[in-house]
Amino acid sequence: MTDVAEHLLLHLETAARMYGGDLLLPVALLPVAPRPAIAPAVRAAAPAPPPARAIPAAPPPRPAPERITAPVAAATAAPVHAAPSDTIAAGGSLADLRTEVLACRRCKLCEQRKTVVFGEGNPTPPVLFVGEAPGAVEDRTGRPFVGPAGQLLDRILENAMGLRREDVFIANVNKCRPPGNRDPEPEEVAACLPYLRRQVELLRPRVIVALGRIAAHNLLGTQQPMRALRGRDLAYEGIPVVVTWHPAFLLRDPSHKRETWEDIKRVNRLLGRPDVPDAGGPGS
Repeated sequence: MTDVAEHLLLHLETAARMYGGDLLLPVALLPVAPRPAIAPAVRAAAPAPPPARAIPAAPPPRPAPERITAPVAAATAAPVHAAPSDTIAAGGSLADLRTEVLACRRCKLCEQRKTVVFGEGNPTPPVLFVGEAPGAVEDRTGRPFVGPAGQLLDRILENAMGLRREDVFIANVNKCRPPGNRDPEPEEVAACLPYLRRQVELLRPRVIVALGRIAAHNLLGTQQPMRALRGRDLAYEGIPVVVTWHPAFLLRDPSHKRETWEDIKRVNRLLGRPDVPDAGGPGS
């Protein structure tokens, strides 16, 4: 706006105050305040995201613990017991098999035994008697069934069959005594059972008598109870098998002697012998 126009506007404003508000000012003369330029709308900036948390670097991998191994024994050192195989080498004689068994280290029973009990008797027996494992007396002497149970077996042979132990062959499933006379463990049976099978092949008895549950189960490959096995027509490799009570069980429970007497009569019939010899009976 020029100086003249400003002076005129001031004069008119003074006159308007003097004469009241009826004096109208020409619109054209009114000063028009310049409209402020509208600044372009500024879009509010979005709040800055918080600074990203720094991801800690993965810790370096921990070194694997050092494996501590026992010193390797010399190659010539004999293992305590070797992993058993299912079978042993065929061929050879009963004496050869005995030599092999006496040196056996196929299971952990070899660590505590005093001696190996291979078995004894007639090399061509009419009957093979099979028990479970040696006891303390057998472990000390190396002979099967020579303790109290063996003495009862001798009386059964003499009184119920008219035979002596020299006439038959007596052996066990396991050839070494389990500690404390416990039952042989499955791996111990698996290690020793091939020896018994080979004994049967070499002896070729006419009848096998399984003395007790463990002998019957492992010879026949069954888990049936004794009362289900006694009195049945059973066989191993074509050889008749008669299951009866173990003499040690009869010492604990003599009431089963009558059943054992009946089982031995079956053995006699299978051999073509009289059911009852000239002397003897269940009370022996």
